[in-house]
Amino acid sequence: MLYSMTGYGKGLAENEKISVEVEVKSVNSRFLDIYLKLPNSLMNKDYELRELIKNKIKRGKLTVIVQIKINGSENELPQLDKIKLKNQISIIKDIKKVAKLSEKIKLENILSNKDIYTTSDLELSEQEFQLLKEALNKALDQLSKMKKDEGKELEKDLFGRLKNIENVLSEIEKESAEGGIKEYYEKLKERVKILLDGQTADNDRLELELAIMADKSDITEESVRLRSHIKFFKESLETDSEPGRKVNFLCQELNREANTISSKSVLTSITHRSVLIKEEIEKIREQIQNIE
Repeated sequence: MLYSMTGYGKGLAENEKISVEVEVKSVNSRFLDIYLKLPNSLMNKDYELRELIKNKIKRGKLTVIVQIKINGSENELPQLDKIKLKNQISIIKDIKKVAKLSEKIKLENILSNKDIYTTSDLELSEQEFQLLKEALNKALDQLSKMKKDEGKELEKDLFGRLKNIENVLSEIEKESAEGGIKEYYEKLKERVKILLDGQTADNDRLELELAIMADKSDITEESVRLRSHIKFFKESLETDSEPGRKVNFLCQELNREANTISSKSVLTSITHRSVLIKEEIEKIREQIQNIE
């Protein structure tokens, strides 16, 4: 089962005293990167909460926002932090002095800084901290469901594109078998005859050299490897718990074989079809960047 790396989840848990709300947003990332925004009173729980997240999420850039409200105190006004206010005014004055600005300090310049306000931090008991973990688990479960649903759509798209590649490859193999190499070999012989213009040549050596040149244009091995990579790609999507990195590598190998087929081909039609394969591979490459 595929999981996307993008999604959103929200969880809420409360009792008669407090309510805890957790929001989780996830976007693409090579590794697991967690930005955890907690009230100051919960900074000592940072590690424990990160470990809880790591047990459920393997890859992605996560933003986790925790909000705690005392029930019945929604209209509580924030308090002014006078020390931070003085520091801000001092910084603004220094900036004016260094930049040689004459404008007066305006009230909106100060009020826009949220750091000068404080709210009373709530110390959670162990029982209340369990509410926070409950809300976080709900948010992560909702996030996982969204990632799973999007993963199903990704899987359908990827299997469809792999099928398109297999169909085009079958056409390439058919054209190549129906005379691509043989036709190329005969054309080489005719061109050599024209170039020799009646002069004698070592026919055995000539036949050997022509056969080697024709053999270098054979794409059988590349076609076999391309099918093998497609097989492993499908197996990884179906069975691996975290296929993202593996299919990214296989995508590079698919592109390598398609490029080789294009460069070795002696038929224009095969070259054109290999371009179609590369277009599908590029679309696959874009999609797998979002796989966990």
